[in-house]
This record gives sequence, structure tokens and C-alpha cells, in this order.
Amino acid sequence: MKTIAILISLFLSSLAFSQDQTGTITVSVTNLSSEEGNVYFGLYTEADFLKKAPLKGEVTTIKNGVAEVSFTEVQPGTYAISAYHDKNGNERMDFDTNGAPQENYGISNNQINLYGPPLWEDAKFQFDGSQKDINLTF
Repeated sequence: MKTIAILISLFLSSLAFSQDQTGTITVSVTNLSSEEGNVYFGLYTEADFLKKAPLKGEVTTIKNGVAEVSFTEVQPGTYAISAYHDKNGNERMDFDTNGAPQENYGISNNQINLYGPPLWEDAKFQFDGSQKDINLTF
């Protein structure tokens, strides 16, 4: 009987430790040109990067020239961040007639593609499930 109780407790403790660790990704933008509007942030996987709604999305106001959000309970994996400054408050990224963005934006790793939309390969990063701080440049 003791053996069964020990085996059950070992099994239950292994289940508790096998749960995926989650962490927090904090993203900030410090070079905003004004405090008008809001900044929209998206946390993406490769499958949804700029094609669908983000895995997690956050919106924040700008205080003292800085916009900052935290994505919590993020599992380890490969992700990308995108953000844009919605100055006019219409809750979407605005483009001119030839498709060029009219609002400032940025992606993780701060590598903007000069010849088209941001690329997954430029924006992706590894997250180990603990804490990561990312500073975007618009």
C-alpha cells in the first residue's frame, strides 16, 4: 500500500512540474513623435504574422513620449512583435494609394524591410518562457 501511495505522489508531482512555464514579454517604444492617439501592439507566431489577428494584442496610450505593454502568460517559443502608432484614432493602420504606410510602425529586431511589408525572418525571436524586454524603434 505504501508503494502505491508513493507511486501516485511521484506521478502527481511529475505532472505538476511538466506544465509549460510561461513568462512575460514587455515591449516599449520610446521614440514616438507625439502623444496623440494610441499605440497598438501584436504578438505573433509565424502562422499568423501580419496575416491574421495576433496571438495576443494590446493597446496603450502614450505617456511622456513612451508607449509600453506587457504580454503575460506567454509560453516558450518563436514569436514576433509588430506595433503601429494610430495617431488619428481610427483603430487601423493607414496606407496611401500606393500602399505605403502613413503611420509610424515597427517590428521586433527593428529591421524594417524597405521594399515591402515586414518579414517574419527579420522580426522573429526566441522566447524561453521567463522574461524578455523589447524596445521597438519607429
